[in-house]
Amino acid sequence: MRLWMVLLVTVVLGAGLHSAFAAMPAVGSAAPDFTLPSQDGSQVSLKDFRGKWVVLYFYPKDGTPGCTIEAHNFQRDQPQYAQRNAVVVGVSVDTTDSHKEFCSKEGLNFKLLADTEHKVVKQYDSTMNYKGVEIAARNTFIIDPQGRVMMKHTGLYDYEVYEREVRALSGLPVEARIETFDDTGQIFLKNAANATELPDVDLSGLTAAQKKEALHRLNAEGCTCGCKLTLAECRINDSTCPVSKGAANDVVKRVRAGQPEPEQAPAAATPQPGAPPQPAKPKT
Repeated sequence: MRLWMVLLVTVVLGAGLHSAFAAMPAVGSAAPDFTLPSQDGSQVSLKDFRGKWVVLYFYPKDGTPGCTIEAHNFQRDQPQYAQRNAVVVGVSVDTTDSHKEFCSKEGLNFKLLADTEHKVVKQYDSTMNYKGVEIAARNTFIIDPQGRVMMKHTGLYDYEVYEREVRALSGLPVEARIETFDDTGQIFLKNAANATELPDVDLSGLTAAQKKEALHRLNAEGCTCGCKLTLAECRINDSTCPVSKGAANDVVKRVRAGQPEPEQAPAAATPQPGAPPQPAKPKT
């Protein structure tokens, strides 16, 4: 019998978001069924994928920096998923119109499902509050062809991890060791060096050379909020951090004014009074 695998993907926002996982489906238990509309108007049910592998992955918001980066990476890897009979599908509490716009703008051809009534995120105990608004939390569930939860992760993992786990669970050869980490809110911080825009950092008006220099400095200077990340990483990791926001924009102002880079980039230090606690950078 030919084995099919399906990945239901849901991307997430940056850190600074907290949720409680009180009744998350246990490994070995039946995955809660659901039916949700996709960006093309079709109804998609979990039971439709019985006999296939499913990776259910929740994300809070279309169009945010972290969610966009991850969506691009999943889109990039579509040929690999196709070779393994895998399909990528996203789920968040955004509307179908929001999903449609997000897919159109970012060139995404995998399905995104809209849980606007927040029923599925609650079924999977995958909700969090962000500034008083309930959104999806960053959780992943790998479901086997019989509809049982085989693995679950809290937090965001590198894309190769999911591919290797699905290959291992389905009995396909795996040529690399599976490595995982406990995520505490960071969104693929290694992508910070490739970012051309950062949340709430005004890079407008810079020449191409100035923008390159500004981004270089932002990826070299450490944030002083206590997160032990660079300014660029902290802006991606927690767009609400007032410390990295102010420091990053100061860097841009210095570049715009033609001021030289400091001889020694500021190192991460003790959190400033009033600054929110920041998660440590994961070891991968």
